[in-house]
Amino acid sequence: MNWTRSPIAMNYPSSPNQRWQSWFERDTIVRNLEFFQNFIVISLCIGLFCVMLIRLGEMFLSLLKPINFQAITSDILFVLILVEIFRLLIIYLQEQRISIGAAVEVSLVSALREVILQGVVDIPIDHLLGVCTFLVVLGGLLYLRVWIFQQFEAISITRSESLSQVNTDDASDSQKFRLRRRSPSIEQYPF
Repeated sequence: MNWTRSPIAMNYPSSPNQRWQSWFERDTIVRNLEFFQNFIVISLCIGLFCVMLIRLGEMFLSLLKPINFQAITSDILFVLILVEIFRLLIIYLQEQRISIGAAVEVSLVSALREVILQGVVDIPIDHLLGVCTFLVVLGGLLYLRVWIFQQFEAISITRSESLSQVNTDDASDSQKFRLRRRSPSIEQYPF
């Protein structure tokens, strides 16, 4: 491509045909798609925030009437679900990934909200068994997430022991760099 230098130090294609072709380069396509995806996520965040404010207002107004414990608990859990979804979207905007831990927590609270809303006694047995199986699977996902973190932690400890065994005078800089590692946290891993 023939790029010319503009006065503000930006590169522009020299002909209209080359400008048109630059839209179909992989980097340009990915950058534009990420921009539109982030725009959609920001729109969802704004909409969710408005829904949270509306639900909070309705919940406070319902406290003026005789208290219905089941309805208030349902509203509180619904607002907590919205907060967790909002947090999930913020994590996505910051890190461009979906946090499995946050998604599982949202699913757990949603399932428990439905059980509380209907009442355990009023739920048919097959539906209750399905909810129980769903909760066990979600609990297993949370446990698996912690177990994988512990495995990465063990690898980190092994590497740090290897680093302490390497003589600093004999080791090359590339070996030191490969063995050096930050202290891990569960938020650092993409799962």
